[in-house]
Amino acid sequence: MQTIEINGSLRTTFGKKESKTERKEGKVPCVIYGNGDTVHFTLDQADIRKIVYTPNSYIVNINIDGKIEPAVMREVQFHPVSDSVVHIDFYRVDHKHPVTIEIPVRLTGVSEGVRQGGKMLLSKRKLKVSGIIDKFTDTLDIDVTSLELGKSIFVSDVQFDGLTILTPATTAICAVKMTRAARGAAAAAAENK
Repeated sequence: MQTIEINGSLRTTFGKKESKTERKEGKVPCVIYGNGDTVHFTLDQADIRKIVYTPNSYIVNINIDGKIEPAVMREVQFHPVSDSVVHIDFYRVDHKHPVTIEIPVRLTGVSEGVRQGGKMLLSKRKLKVSGIIDKFTDTLDIDVTSLELGKSIFVSDVQFDGLTILTPATTAICAVKMTRAARGAAAAAAENK
């Protein structure tokens, strides 16, 4: 899985007033917890863009005043009006304990249903999985070559080595839907027989 390093500064004061001052200075209050002490720190807005506004999932090495903390983003809070990031929760990771993270889905192959004129619809862009950090991949690859027209792939249909899928089993990941053009061609072919 991809890693990214960002620099943080330890927070010594807490509260709404201090957090508001930090946000005005272009900093975002953050917290890291799990597998040790809880640490409060701030990150620059510019660094946050690299990890929040991306479809990828990262293991974030946070350098807090010289001490590196490997973590994953657990929750991001946005301002209700401006949609700017106001707070981030990180969860500390290690190589012994399982961690939960959302990993992007990537469809591979050309579906049989698409070859027949259907349209591939990806309805679930990320799946929530749990596992040891060494088992995580950049993407969860799903082969759709045998997917026929009008059929779907559900979470219950896929599995990945060393990972437990936490997204509900009845969730559809992708489907091949018939387009109007394909329906018209099928109707024309049926009339010519």
